[in-house]
Amino acid sequence: MRRALLAAAVLFLLAAPARAQPLVADLSSHLIAITTGFAGTEVLLFGATEGQGDVVVALRGPESEAVVRRKSRILGVWVNRDEVTFTGVPSFYRVAASDRIEDIAAPATRARHQLGVHYLRLGTREARPAAETAMFREGLLRNKERQGLFASEVGQVLFLGPRLFSTRFHLPSNVPTGAYTVEVFLIKDGQVIAAQTTPMFVSRVGAGAEVYEFAHRRAASYGILAVLLAVASGWAAGALFRRA
Repeated sequence: MRRALLAAAVLFLLAAPARAQPLVADLSSHLIAITTGFAGTEVLLFGATEGQGDVVVALRGPESEAVVRRKSRILGVWVNRDEVTFTGVPSFYRVAASDRIEDIAAPATRARHQLGVHYLRLGTREARPAAETAMFREGLLRNKERQGLFASEVGQVLFLGPRLFSTRFHLPSNVPTGAYTVEVFLIKDGQVIAAQTTPMFVSRVGAGAEVYEFAHRRAASYGILAVLLAVASGWAAGALFRRA
């Protein structure tokens, strides 16, 4: 694996422009295909720096709204009582760094570039008191981490020598589809001195993609078909048992 990574990095550097760049990086694959039976995968990022500095990589999925609800007990029954709708929420988020990110980047730098789940800039549809918003925000982060879509723990960027680096991101089986961005930062003395953004796409392909599209575009028809298939399967199973 180390030899393959070095070979890929060398080819990548040879393909780069002759003029030296402070930071160059690329992915092992820009398209992640989700097929039937997809159980997750890993994506490799590799690159090189020109000069000294630490590297931080942020993988961010497409943004959408997310509703966080708080349950309360009323007359002995737990019901959803309060809710907050957050905007600009990445569907997937990971960060990796070549050293402790607290030692690499100042808080202002992390906030500016949203390096870490607690530095994500999330909006809300409704105005709420700051303390209440913070509580719902923590609930959102916990839910995302429980689903395997966020990670508060920072991954590791490995240097292979003074210039070449690499890192891996695990994509779980429930990884959302859409257009992702991979941001790579070269940081020195707490400040970003070079940055690069690389696109990545996660898409469903094959028969599974057709079923997925049908289920979302024609939900009512899909529900009726699912019920009919379940009834037919039960009738067939019953007939086999009667014959036996």
